Amino acid sequence: MYLGIDVGTSGIKAVIIDDAGTVISESRAGLTVSHPHPLWSEQDPSDWWAATNTAVSQLDQAAREQVRAIGLSGQMHGAVLLNTARKVIRPAILWNDGRSAAECDELLAREPRAHELTGNLIMPGFTAPKLLWVKKHEPEVWAEVDLVLLPKDYIRLRMTGEAATDLSDASGTLWVDVGARKWSAEMLAATDLSEANMPRLCEGLEPTGILRDELAEAWGMARVPVCAGGGDNAAGAVGVGVIHDGDALLSLGTSGVIFAATKTFRPNVAGTVHAFCHAVPDRWHQMSVMLNAASCIDWVVNATNASSVAGILAELEAAGRFDTPELFLPYLTGERTPHNDPYAKGVFFGMSASTDSKSLALATLQGVALALSDGLDVLTDAGTRFDSITVIGGGSRSAFWGKILASTLNKPLVYRTGADLGPSYGAARLARLSLGQDSVEAVCTAPPIEHVVEPDRPLSDVMAAKRPAFRALYQTLKPLFKTLPAGTN
Repeated sequence: MYLGIDVGTSGIKAVIIDDAGTVISESRAGLTVSHPHPLWSEQDPSDWWAATNTAVSQLDQAAREQVRAIGLSGQMHGAVLLNTARKVIRPAILWNDGRSAAECDELLAREPRAHELTGNLIMPGFTAPKLLWVKKHEPEVWAEVDLVLLPKDYIRLRMTGEAATDLSDASGTLWVDVGARKWSAEMLAATDLSEANMPRLCEGLEPTGILRDELAEAWGMARVPVCAGGGDNAAGAVGVGVIHDGDALLSLGTSGVIFAATKTFRPNVAGTVHAFCHAVPDRWHQMSVMLNAASCIDWVVNATNASSVAGILAELEAAGRFDTPELFLPYLTGERTPHNDPYAKGVFFGMSASTDSKSLALATLQGVALALSDGLDVLTDAGTRFDSITVIGGGSRSAFWGKILASTLNKPLVYRTGADLGPSYGAARLARLSLGQDSVEAVCTAPPIEHVVEPDRPLSDVMAAKRPAFRALYQTLKPLFKTLPAGTN
């Protein structure tokens, strides 16, 4: 048996799989996000740890006793700051935090070769500019910083006592020479840090430590190895076999990601494409990333007092309703690809006296799809090609939304067994690989196909007709976003 633990934004997911890849037990423990100031997004790492213990304790006890290795995955880019005593000295600054826009400019001024060194555009969500913000605005915190960890790696520290990370997750810090798969001394120096402040850098399937004795006893398992694991999207790709050039996935979680595996490092800084190491050796990947995907659906359901996400989707599907005149910009916490705009806001446009909650929900589904289509264009412009897209994450459960997405992206969407488990399943696969008894190709196969959603031509035409207005709406409002009273992104 193999245990995968995913440190997500909305919760901790844990799954145990067997040698056949069958899910034996799974669990989840919820988390909340704090927005104490405009553009801020934070979590307390102690909440991750408490939720991890809850999620693991909910797994089948007999299965826990048979676990041979553990893998970790997690939300990327978060800055967990620790002192010499390995104590957290402030709340973690998350991937969707937009406070460090000015520090992005400062980082490029400090190291003009940053784009060349990292292969990525400097964005507020990445880790490095967050540290410059801390140095400038919280000097008393900065003075204590001895070690910087990513979210899943804080959980590793609590599990094993070891400070380690994997290349896929570390790629999102801006401190990694992604092409060479090593820390960049130049980028670390640009933030007044060094490798001494970083965890050990590993491939995703490398063992990084052994479960602490007292924790093994509490969790009801042996002192098993914990492997490096992967960033959430790379681990999700491992889970559905997206490891070869031309393989692609769409992750529908809090964020929305189109992920394409590549056999070589292929950066496209001008197109705001993320170019990172994969969680398995000698492979890389490209991503387009939007900050708000399934989270927009949760938001509109709450804002309109609808019964539930499932309920509103069922109502729309029963009515056979796939179009609405309203437009929605899904930039509730800013946007990355293709705009790199932390000040962007969510907008409903075109409302009338006949607009109702169902119209707003449908416009939200369409708005997310249109934003993902912008991201797909960026990947296509970078020379990335694929014929179909595997869907993972919690949003993968809705066939209704799948039809809208497939028709907007003009790609068949492939739904596979266990796809909603996403990164936790991939983390469990990496745990298995860490034992050194299997090859990547043998373990990282694509799960069975449950169904495929093909693009609907009339709906594709409808969505294509909306794209010019959708794009123009953002460009028209962009100068106004900074002038609005700050929200609590």
